[in-house]
Amino acid sequence: MRIEGRDYKTIWLDADGRRVHVVDQTLLPHRFATRTLASAGEAARAIADMIVRGAPLIGATGAYGLALAARENVGDSYIEAARAELLATRPTAVNLRWALDRVSSLLLAAPLSERSALAYAEAARIAEEDEACCEAIGVNGAAIIAGVAARKAGDTVNILTHCNAGWLCAVDWGTALAPIYKAARAGVALHVYVDETRPRNQGASLTAFELLNEGVAHTVVADNAGGHLMQHGMVDLVIVGSDRTTRAGDVCNKIGTYLKALAAHENGVPFYVALPGSTVDWSIRDGVKDIPIEERSPREVTHISGQAENGDIVEVRLTPKGSPARNFGFDVTPSRFVTALITERGVCEASESGLGALYPEKLGAFRE
Repeated sequence: MRIEGRDYKTIWLDADGRRVHVVDQTLLPHRFATRTLASAGEAARAIADMIVRGAPLIGATGAYGLALAARENVGDSYIEAARAELLATRPTAVNLRWALDRVSSLLLAAPLSERSALAYAEAARIAEEDEACCEAIGVNGAAIIAGVAARKAGDTVNILTHCNAGWLCAVDWGTALAPIYKAARAGVALHVYVDETRPRNQGASLTAFELLNEGVAHTVVADNAGGHLMQHGMVDLVIVGSDRTTRAGDVCNKIGTYLKALAAHENGVPFYVALPGSTVDWSIRDGVKDIPIEERSPREVTHISGQAENGDIVEVRLTPKGSPARNFGFDVTPSRFVTALITERGVCEASESGLGALYPEKLGAFRE
């Protein structure tokens, strides 16, 4: 996607075909820079420190992390240790486990002499598939936005988002923002209300950064403004992403998503969740009970960083020194509050039968 008129992906191979480059998302929106990952350990730290984030992207980064490991040592124990190190970085998003399992199972079944080349090829395939998948989500979701625009007789379509589920969360296009990009490029008049998304502010920093560079009309709002906007008819639909979706259609997304779903349900506002099939965890039904919720450092709650008037990036304390804090990274929205799921294979009801109709081969493997 575009940054100052130039097209980028979030992850790509160096010209040497070995090292991996990523966009450093911890510096956005005030500074754009890239990082080079030269080992599996560096890939793991990039995921853990949220230099890269978003379920699809951390899956692709994990895959390339195993490729970097295989460049160093192709032995079974080394590959398994690298997989364990990468998997331990982020517990909630299922794409990471999915990508690591896909690459490691391929490597462990292959001759030692072929493993390094296979790892890079499979990681590249995962990245390419993600890009195509997200673009397809964009096409399917843009049709929904176009339908709203038609009913409004060409008036501006107002969309509320939460967190960042744009191209920065994936290899390209993104999930929840992909339909917005496709609709905007097709000429649909739209405007996006961007939740700031405390405590890491991925909406205010990352989503706003993306939309600004894409030329999409948007307004950043405080997290607590969503319900007010819906009460006053200022939101036509909500689109969010998902880090893990159960086979029954429960969705786990950035903390605060559940509250937006409740407000949407109360006010009759359609609530859509955009996700690739790789984000579905077919092994579980009950998201509230079974999805592990990452708890991050309390410092993300007690402190905030931003750009000072002189241009310096500074961090300041928000809370009284000594006040404890907890930082839950995600919450679960039960399927009954989800209008529909937007996937690369189409739009479906948030239910086991809905997902099963789109992914019969996946559902069949987990039938009890």
